Amino acid sequence: MTLIRPTVEAADTSGSGRRPGPRRAVTVLALVVLAALIPLLGPSAALHDTGESAAPGVGGIALLRAVLFGALCVPLGELFVNRLARTLPGAPPNGPRSWSLYASGAGFVAALGLASVVVTDTLVPDSPARIDIGGLYQSRDGRLALLEVGAFAAAALCARSRRPGVQVWPLAAVVLAEALRAHPTGEYSPLVGSELTLVHLTCAALWVGGLLHVLRTLRQWRGTEAGAALLGLYARVAVVLLAAITATGVCSSLRRMPVGTILDQLTTTAYGRTLLAKVLLVAAVAVLALWARSRLRRATDPLTACSPARAEVVALGVVVALSGLLTALPVPIRWH
Repeated sequence: MTLIRPTVEAADTSGSGRRPGPRRAVTVLALVVLAALIPLLGPSAALHDTGESAAPGVGGIALLRAVLFGALCVPLGELFVNRLARTLPGAPPNGPRSWSLYASGAGFVAALGLASVVVTDTLVPDSPARIDIGGLYQSRDGRLALLEVGAFAAAALCARSRRPGVQVWPLAAVVLAEALRAHPTGEYSPLVGSELTLVHLTCAALWVGGLLHVLRTLRQWRGTEAGAALLGLYARVAVVLLAAITATGVCSSLRRMPVGTILDQLTTTAYGRTLLAKVLLVAAVAVLALWARSRLRRATDPLTACSPARAEVVALGVVVALSGLLTALPVPIRWH
């Protein structure tokens, strides 16, 4: 502790220690804009020279999906890391301010926008008059969209309650609805696909949101041994999460692009190109995670692992944006 604390205090009392605030805000804003541009501009690049066509407004739909996925990651990650922190002896009682309420609010808006798209037959409505809320009850996708809207509203209420931990149940309902929505009944073995998506999305939300909340907690617990212990505990669990994400992602990809066609479709279809970009980025994230884990084991100050971990969380934000784009693009033809 005595080796860590003077360094932090020196940074806080120096002139340069006061400057990162504005720079950090500008950096975060730039990253948010970049993440928004990926789903908005990505469809045209992914569809170029593929001969495929996407539904009108695919960029907006992809952006809404990315916001919805991000809104899932933040509260689930907070619940996950807070549970890990409670297992650490001597952990400080104070933690960072919760972002769950804001995330659930953003998820509610995104789910409402996606519900309006469902009710107009996958077309972005050009006026409120075209939105028939009652029509949502007449289709499976509509009922799932309403479930997501209600679940995010319930999660926001739970986040403001005296027992914020109960928000895990409405958030679980959103994950289940997304898993079912991604695999309609007419698809090849939809139940298997939904189960794979359920595990994949849950583990991804815990990984992304968990890392974000760990970094925020370390900032709050600066100069304490509990911070390094929390980072190490999260790193061990993250290995299992990454393995589950990889396994379910490979299985899901092979279901939509069989082995005999996957190499061709990875470069000639919009879905394949976006999937390839996501896979390469996840591989880079895995390298950053290994780097952080190596630093955590060998460094005199284990908190130096925060540097690759920060780069990891930025890359994971881009992965979330690519995931939103992936759900909006045409699914490749399955050749039997």
